[in-house]
Amino acid sequence: MTLTHLRLSQFRSWESLRLELDSRPMAIYGANGSGKTNILESLSMLAPGRGLRGASAADQARQGVGAGWRIRARVDDHDIATGAADGGVREVTLDEKPSTQVALGDVLRVIWLVPAMDRLWTEAPEGRRRFLDRLTLSFIPGHAEDSLAYDRAMRERNRLLRDQVQDPAWYRALESQMADAGAAITRHRLDAIDLIARAQADGMTQFPAATLTLLPGEGFADDPAPDSIAERLARFRSRDMGAGRSLTGPHRADLGAHWGPQEMPAALSSTGEQKALLLSLILANARALASEIPVLLLDEVAAHLDGDRRAMLYDEIAALSAQAFLTGTGPELFDSLSDRARMVEIRREDAVSAATERTP
Repeated sequence: MTLTHLRLSQFRSWESLRLELDSRPMAIYGANGSGKTNILESLSMLAPGRGLRGASAADQARQGVGAGWRIRARVDDHDIATGAADGGVREVTLDEKPSTQVALGDVLRVIWLVPAMDRLWTEAPEGRRRFLDRLTLSFIPGHAEDSLAYDRAMRERNRLLRDQVQDPAWYRALESQMADAGAAITRHRLDAIDLIARAQADGMTQFPAATLTLLPGEGFADDPAPDSIAERLARFRSRDMGAGRSLTGPHRADLGAHWGPQEMPAALSSTGEQKALLLSLILANARALASEIPVLLLDEVAAHLDGDRRAMLYDEIAALSAQAFLTGTGPELFDSLSDRARMVEIRREDAVSAATERTP
């Protein structure tokens, strides 16, 4: 799938914006606060979920909470629209018919890297789980449905635990749902890790390849068998009742990463190495999705790379079968890419963002 048009109305800093898109990388530059990242965020909203900032629908309106916003895009023969009116919930239409966020994953594969992810290897497991699930969702759109089913059942089970409900029949029904959905979640995650490993092994890259592993954490979270998941949930029911929440299952998983001949853990690597490992994984994700022509969003990706590493990165981006969008504070950050990319300057004028395409 290929994005050809993007149109924003009252989204973040953008009163309105129209962009015609093609297969070339787009380098978007301008001062901090000019609205560059908001363009990337709008593109991330063409995928299931809350986008690259994880913001609520109400927080994405230009005029503030209670206002509406709209994003429209053309993807091959499909028209996508998403937005929220008057502070309401986010809605999605596909080819002018009401649809769901989950359906967006079948139309467009969107992956991203933002500065906040630089702390991925040193933060709590929750951030690494979200990262892994975003990778997984890019390969397996149905992962979203299984995750929603698991979360719904777990919330109900947690409510019973907190209320000290003793009836085992209620638990068995919910634990069966958790086991089926949880097994699917784990299988999807393992499949995604395998696809990333293959893409790194087969790809020509100057960035260090990271070996990913699904870690069980404290909750046996790497188990892909529904029967054993259900048995464990039943066995630990009393313990979970004491905690008031479910302590076993894929919601407790962690993502491990190591690299190099010494199998250095990512968490113990230097800041520069951790950044390079993330770039390697995102590029591998894009290569593995080449047949889908994914949308690759790289926010301020060049800020902490030296000139040689920037050139290496841009060579790999230019060779990808992907639509890439990059942001930076100035055109000089894209010197080694500019003749292969569309250069768009963003300015902030009278509290309204404006975009102008520049000829390299």
